[in-house]
Amino acid sequence: MRYLSTRGLAPPLGFDDVLLTGLAPDGGLYVPETWPEFAESEIAALRGLSYPLLVAAISAPFVDGSATDLIGIAEDAYAPFERLVPLTELGDGLWLLELYWGPTLAFKDYALQLLGRMFDASLAARNTRALLLGATSGDTGSAAIEACRDRSRLDIVVLHPHGRVSDVQRRQMTTVAAANVHNVAVQGTFDDCQRLAKAMLADPALRRDLGVTSVNSINWVRIMAQVAYYFAAALAMGAPEREVSFAVPTGNFGNVFAAYVARRMGLPIRRLIIGTNRNNAVVRFFETGRLSIDKVVPTITPAMDIQVPSNLERLLFDLHDQDGEAVRHMMGRFAEQGQFEIGAANLRHVQDFVKGSWFDESAIRHTLADVFEKRALLVDPHTAVGIAAARATEREEDIPVICVGTAHPAKFPDAVEAATGVRPPLPGRLADLLSRKETMTILPPDRVEIEAYVRSVTG
Repeated sequence: MRYLSTRGLAPPLGFDDVLLTGLAPDGGLYVPETWPEFAESEIAALRGLSYPLLVAAISAPFVDGSATDLIGIAEDAYAPFERLVPLTELGDGLWLLELYWGPTLAFKDYALQLLGRMFDASLAARNTRALLLGATSGDTGSAAIEACRDRSRLDIVVLHPHGRVSDVQRRQMTTVAAANVHNVAVQGTFDDCQRLAKAMLADPALRRDLGVTSVNSINWVRIMAQVAYYFAAALAMGAPEREVSFAVPTGNFGNVFAAYVARRMGLPIRRLIIGTNRNNAVVRFFETGRLSIDKVVPTITPAMDIQVPSNLERLLFDLHDQDGEAVRHMMGRFAEQGQFEIGAANLRHVQDFVKGSWFDESAIRHTLADVFEKRALLVDPHTAVGIAAARATEREEDIPVICVGTAHPAKFPDAVEAATGVRPPLPGRLADLLSRKETMTILPPDRVEIEAYVRSVTG
């Protein structure tokens, strides 16, 4: 399997090189040259596999030619999970896929526990080390740090927006006492963090000096690792003989794109329902075909406080038949003018299977309260957005809608308690989190200062 940059100027790479490169040198994102396609009989044959074996089976076509021991790595990666891909009925044809029973209580654990071990295997084979650079709106940072802490061949630097993540999210990052972990609180938004990370990832000097790569969903392997749980959920609901739909709360569009990949691989997904908050750039895109920058508004769903959904570029590349020049021109306009548009034909195509809704604080709180009242179930505010989007979308009879649960409610206790009157407790292993010592460095959203810091702690 070869991988292409969405902007068409970087040379194709193999899997291990994509893993260790992250962002393409032309500023694009890597995607497979072709999508593996599973026949209906091949999908049916996956039914009954353990989750690690399912991950290995789904990922194998993407890792063609790599020496990575997929099964062993997957078994090790998912051993720490309390529960794997559980489904809970919500009523009215809706189901909740609870992806928050991993080490850091967020769906990001599914990808990053695998990614950390893949980094280890690849770096050991090459006898080298790497600097992992990430930007987070909350959950990616803690999941990446937990997956990569204390690894002898890795340093990790995570940028988060200062004051714009929950206390639990922040402390899950800043209380990790590991010599290879470095937290930076950026005095700006997540979009600032992502912009700074992408600029440093595209810097040839940093790549050469520090071996910089990404733990964000900029890194293709993050997306690949998330595809399997869509297969697992669909199989549990009767696929491939039965179609399913997924409702996905989204910020940076990576989780939705993983579902899109599953659909391209042959999983019978009728519809992708996306939900977001007042920072609704991605919903407006699927309504109008235009992506435009607006001011980021802080909300009770901070992972969605994003106006530049990075992974949308991968979808654009696929919609434009892998025309890197077309994507390059669109992203250039976006950088210069703050907006771009796709053609009417492409918009009609995606609108056939993608529907979107956005919700204000009141609607999110109402959904939190309603789910608790009717199902005696606490969910986090982001998961509530996905459920609200599913409820707001006209559904086909006999096609179940699986709402993707992205974080444990205890990661957002203030918002959950305000809506339901119940404060969700942290699991016992994290019970003392709020009293642990924090370590982080606060910096302005200035590349020169942040790059100097990165070099000082890892050089």
